[in-house]
Amino acid sequence: MTVTPAGRNQSSSLRRALAVLGYLRDNAGRPVPLTRIAEDLGMSKSTVLRLSAPLLEEDLLARDHETGWFRLGHGSLRLGQAYLSSIDVRAVAAEPLRRLQRAVRETCHLVLYDAPDVVYIDKVENEHNVRMASRVGSRAPAYCTAVGKAVLAWLDEDAFRLIVEAGMPPITEKTVTDPKALRAELEWIRRRGYSIDDRENEPEVRCVAAAVFDHTDQAVAALSVSGLTSRMTPVRVREVGPLVVRTAAEISRILGSTRHGAAAEGNVQ
Repeated sequence: MTVTPAGRNQSSSLRRALAVLGYLRDNAGRPVPLTRIAEDLGMSKSTVLRLSAPLLEEDLLARDHETGWFRLGHGSLRLGQAYLSSIDVRAVAAEPLRRLQRAVRETCHLVLYDAPDVVYIDKVENEHNVRMASRVGSRAPAYCTAVGKAVLAWLDEDAFRLIVEAGMPPITEKTVTDPKALRAELEWIRRRGYSIDDRENEPEVRCVAAAVFDHTDQAVAALSVSGLTSRMTPVRVREVGPLVVRTAAEISRILGSTRHGAAAEGNVQ
């Protein structure tokens, strides 16, 4: 296909307009005068004004009426939010989840919260013969799973009330069925950063989980490490917990969240 001079000119104009947009992005959203933009990008002021016109119309840029300085417009925020909303949690979490599994050598899960349950959307099996009962696509009550409690710890009172009203029947003899006890546990999870399911959903299975936050800083998912109590001893739980928190924070950052604590420093190797 032959590119006409008009086509080349339009392509060049688009690249230079994107350069203006990128320049303001890299200035951390601070207003910048026209003269400085032109000088730093090697353009004339009239060219910057011409290129910025359609960006201003689409609210990708904004210009102060008094100073004439440029900054990013709210259209840029909408564009970014649309992008973040389109991110597939399972796809984003795939590599970190598998990296975590290689580090701990136990079964790792990824779930989405769908009150009053969690839905398993990914599972990486361990190298042992014993298999967890969970399967991709299955559901489990939030109140008696580490992944469910990891999310609940960061949700509001309405979410907690919904769980209680849905019922908290015992799944095993270890299941916490008292709302007051669950509330106290959620408070402890917020302090520690990770949750524990100590044989509450499956006999002889312990799980450690941490919440995943989206671009609105809302807890929407969780990941966990699960194993038989013979391997997942209390000491091992304390070793695995920070790794789970760190991996969850890594995924949260990719999803656009700014909510990750000191326990999430570094990456699982």
